[in-house]
Amino acid sequence: MSKRFCVTGTCIPAKNYMVDISDRVDIIIHDYIDKGQYFTINRARQYGKTTTLYMLEQRLKSDYLVISLSFEAVDEYFASLGTLAEGLMMDIAECLKNQNASETIIEEWNEPLSDKFPLRSLGMKITRLCKASNKKVVLMIDEVDKSSDNQIFLSFLGLLREKYLKCQQGKDITFQSVILAGVYDVKSLKLKIHPQEETKYNSPWNIAVDFSMDMSFNINDIKSMLSDYENEHRTGMDIELIASIIYDYTSGYPYLVSRICQLTDERIASHEQDADEKKAWTKNGLLQAIKLLLKEPNTLFDDMTKKLLDHPALKDMLQKILFDGIDFPFKRENPIIDLGVTFGFLKDKNGIVAVANRIFETQLYDTFLSEMAVNDRLYVDAAANRNQFIVSDMLQMDLVMKKFYEYFEEIYTENDHKFIEENGRKLFLLFLKPIINGTGNYYVEAQTRNNRRTDIIVDYKGKRFIIELKIWHGNEYNLRGQKQLFDYLDYYKEDKGYLLSFNFNKNKKTGVNEWEYDGRKIMEVVV
Repeated sequence: MSKRFCVTGTCIPAKNYMVDISDRVDIIIHDYIDKGQYFTINRARQYGKTTTLYMLEQRLKSDYLVISLSFEAVDEYFASLGTLAEGLMMDIAECLKNQNASETIIEEWNEPLSDKFPLRSLGMKITRLCKASNKKVVLMIDEVDKSSDNQIFLSFLGLLREKYLKCQQGKDITFQSVILAGVYDVKSLKLKIHPQEETKYNSPWNIAVDFSMDMSFNINDIKSMLSDYENEHRTGMDIELIASIIYDYTSGYPYLVSRICQLTDERIASHEQDADEKKAWTKNGLLQAIKLLLKEPNTLFDDMTKKLLDHPALKDMLQKILFDGIDFPFKRENPIIDLGVTFGFLKDKNGIVAVANRIFETQLYDTFLSEMAVNDRLYVDAAANRNQFIVSDMLQMDLVMKKFYEYFEEIYTENDHKFIEENGRKLFLLFLKPIINGTGNYYVEAQTRNNRRTDIIVDYKGKRFIIELKIWHGNEYNLRGQKQLFDYLDYYKEDKGYLLSFNFNKNKKTGVNEWEYDGRKIMEVVV
């Protein structure tokens, strides 16, 4: 049976096209497990944690006795210390059977726990197991933060910590290594012990070392997965180019990388009209897949929406970054920034807070704009008249810019300067979005986004349009902006660009102008 791309559950090398993470697994074993370290793999949702644990287990089984558990669906375990101890006892017994532990070890493990001191009794069982096993024992628990906001979980961590410290002192024998995987770092666990009690940060997991490995995919990682696919399908794709485009949009976020590949393979190459594998694995095919990704409901985007509702301060920061071009210094000591990094929404870019990848940027723009669009006349008018902007199946960007000028002059001329300065780029994107929606993609170039200037790149059926938005700050600044736009056109090998200027001078001259410079054309709209 042919392999497939996988975005749900565990990726299995024999069944799925996947990035070769064997080097990462080797490093984890050498630097952490062989050295007896306890650590947490805390990464954002769908970041490859479960697959990493699976690959670790497969590699470790020859040298270690591996107990691999998950707290995904064990809420009832945390009703009391007794239920937790009994639940763990059952699950570990199953692991021992699966790894062909001796009958003597299994029988001893299954002896009843103490009714009065169930957790202490479990700790003694762990000691006897580690003594009796002819291999060192490694404990791995996935989805560890599913039930991490209560005292029972705190007690469990306390047991692991106590045994670790006693083992260091030569007073106990316990697990060689413990790996906890989840979104949140349980070293700074947020606990609410009683319903009326103030939320506190308190965790005994301070014995754990920092796990700093980069689990995102680089271009070579993506190339390894594409090469595996190409060996089987022979599409003739330019692997270097395709990997670069995927990385440009995802920054290596594992779910996004795999989902774009999956959509290209299963939707663009297989089920779309005039499907053709060779055409699918091209830049245009990938842009179609990205368009599908941004339109579909999926668990990652659903979780993003929920997190923004739950954390309005994070939502506000993201809007200030995207629409206002505000640079926040990157400091994870800031709880809002730390939360954004934990969820995978934010990253450190040269000491400044940035959105983690282009897909997330576009999804966030679309989310925020959709909230504004409901009662916005600019959006409604653009949507109602969309067909006039598409001629011979191609976007007419000249007309888009001219019509934006007309609508803006009609609707917003009387608004105060502060409103326009804060909302100018939102208004243009509100106008643009319904026109290209469903066919084209757009993104904001992060390198040029600031409170004075923004470059928007539109891809429409393989044709690229570059639009610079800027706030007028004098003629000298304007000339610099024009030069920057020409440099950008040169970089993208385009012969025409668009300049949208928001000018607040009292004697400003608004309108639409076209001019040429060094063989390239510019349409400038001044409002």
